[in-house]
Amino acid sequence: MVTRSNILIGLLVAIVGGLYLSVYIVDERQKAMKLRFGRVTAVKEDPGLYFKIPFVEEVAIYDDRILSRDVQPLEVTPLDDRRLVVDAFARYRIADVEQFREATGASGVMSEDIAGRRLDSILNARTREILGSVTSGEILSSDRAALMARIRDSARFDAAGLGLEIIDVRLKRTDLPDGNLQATYDRMAAERQREAADEIARGNEAAQRVRAQADRTQVEIVSDAQRQSEIIRGEADATRNGIFAKAFGADVEFFEFYRSLTAYERALQEGNSTMVISPDSPFFDYLQNPDGPSQ
Repeated sequence: MVTRSNILIGLLVAIVGGLYLSVYIVDERQKAMKLRFGRVTAVKEDPGLYFKIPFVEEVAIYDDRILSRDVQPLEVTPLDDRRLVVDAFARYRIADVEQFREATGASGVMSEDIAGRRLDSILNARTREILGSVTSGEILSSDRAALMARIRDSARFDAAGLGLEIIDVRLKRTDLPDGNLQATYDRMAAERQREAADEIARGNEAAQRVRAQADRTQVEIVSDAQRQSEIIRGEADATRNGIFAKAFGADVEFFEFYRSLTAYERALQEGNSTMVISPDSPFFDYLQNPDGPSQ
């Protein structure tokens, strides 16, 4: 038997259920789209509590945060035909949920997966286009930041058709294909060896110049020293001869005696004492007569 209390409880449950189905919450990390029979009636981007008509309207929730997308490594061919493998990632957000839903034809996780695959295609195409218009040296240099900005700006127009806004594009890794690495390493080693040989040759040439300069300086110094010594020796001889001349003028007999002693010392050295000379030669005057030669 249905009682009044059972009816009240049923009504209360129905009211609570109706209220539960009539409200939805949007937090600061989300955007919400309200649809009535598949048509968009409202888009809520501000966080808060909102209402809908149960069983008539439905709500699709989308992520409003900045999302990351890793692009599969792709091979590009720059202007110098030096193939490179590029690994990139993009940061993006859903800017227009209506355009996003229309472009993907789905909602929730399915729509994000579809959009991610289409975004991969856009980034791959733009990356090949931009990196194919420059040389590998520019890609590997510090100018890579400008190239990433060009890829981002070029992909933004296509991504806008998906309701997405590309915030940034980054090249994480830029390498040579595995098949080219060894050849590149060998070429780099050969270039370094050639540079080392050039440095050694330049060093040897500089050393030769230094040695030649040192040898010339040595010859000049020795020659100058010999010249100076000859001058000094000549001046000394002149001084000595002047002293001898003065001594000879002061005492002729003593000078002759001194010269005779000097001659004896030089002539009568050990091992050279045999002389063939006339006994009455003036050479022996001071040996025969200590008082000197007879007048």
